[in-house]
Amino acid sequence: MNNETITIQPQKLEGALTIPASKSVMQRACAAALLKGGTTTLYNFGISNDDNAALQTIQQLGATVTKFDDRIEIKSEFPNLKNNELNTYESGLSVRMFTPIAALCTTQITINGKGSLLQRPMHFFNEVLPQLSVRFNSNNGHLPFQIKGALQNANITIDGSLSSQFLTGLLFAFSYNNADATITVNQLTSKPYIDITLQVLAEFGLNVPTHQNYEQFSFLKKEIKTNTQFNYTVESDWSSASFFLVAAAINGNLQINGLNVFSAQADKAILQALQLANVNMSIATNEIEIRKSNLQPFHFNCNECPDLFPPLVALAANINGVSTIEGVLRLTYKESNRALTLQQEFAKLGVTIQLQDDLMIINGIGNITVNVNETYTAHNDHRIAMALAVAIQNQNENITILGSDAVNKSYPEFWQHLASLQNK
Repeated sequence: MNNETITIQPQKLEGALTIPASKSVMQRACAAALLKGGTTTLYNFGISNDDNAALQTIQQLGATVTKFDDRIEIKSEFPNLKNNELNTYESGLSVRMFTPIAALCTTQITINGKGSLLQRPMHFFNEVLPQLSVRFNSNNGHLPFQIKGALQNANITIDGSLSSQFLTGLLFAFSYNNADATITVNQLTSKPYIDITLQVLAEFGLNVPTHQNYEQFSFLKKEIKTNTQFNYTVESDWSSASFFLVAAAINGNLQINGLNVFSAQADKAILQALQLANVNMSIATNEIEIRKSNLQPFHFNCNECPDLFPPLVALAANINGVSTIEGVLRLTYKESNRALTLQQEFAKLGVTIQLQDDLMIINGIGNITVNVNETYTAHNDHRIAMALAVAIQNQNENITILGSDAVNKSYPEFWQHLASLQNK
């Protein structure tokens, strides 16, 4: 439970900021380092709770992790279980990615988590893992799991509509087995995250499947070089950057550094949304400049990038007029039910949000007002905390947010970075 509070004094944001590592890439790099074997050195590594969950998990599965100031060294002897119980804490990606990887082991393993992760549906594994020679038991489709492998590649058909993270886990496990097989996927969501998975597999020299329009992923046995020395730099995070890009558009003049504009990350789509909202920005290879803008209402589809809902709601709230975001059905099983949480918290700022089937309709009012008699809460959700903080940058009243430590899940330095950009 996140119980810390922080009081934010809105001010124009000015200066430059280098964005930290992508936890989506960092966690996948941890999995790849585990399966590759040998020694991997990670640069620009992440320090969020989710990153730490991945690092702890690979240690339990046979890796030795040594942290230095500028790098992390991972020595892997997978499969070499150090603990028959894995805890992925509150990381949805870690539990969905490492469950198939852990199922490569022949020992019975218990997998658990904490917080909201215990309520997230995992029926996918009940249906799929037994088809891959894995004994699997769960708590009515929820954590904790008991699994016993070893997982074997097979031709299977899976449902990709709930989360692409289940497929990511299977792709890593099938890659490690290095045997012929095809995974057929129905209704895959968040395809850019699968692009990240395929990119990381390729960069680590592991077996990469071919795919046909994200509907069939085919593995062919091939020669793989393992137990090598390998260096890898984790790219910066578009998800984290989206909040500061929005904050600058609302009331700032910022230079955001370190982002790869050619990245496979889904949340790079924030640039398209900002353009639709008439944001004043200039984009270079590793540098984006954004200034306070004459904003206009926008319509944007977040089906492939649902994590952009919170920053885009903060943006839409500061625009006179009605903005619409598609993809609401992707928000139910996050750290909170984000559709309802955003509706509830922004109502306290005078912003009405309507939920209509798969649409979120935000009735922006331009100059929002903090009600000092209200209690603003993050609902244990890192992205809600950050959305509230950036939404109020263009008005005069301080806001106090309960549960501010929720940002540790993805961006522990967020409050420090926000304060460093405020025009004192």
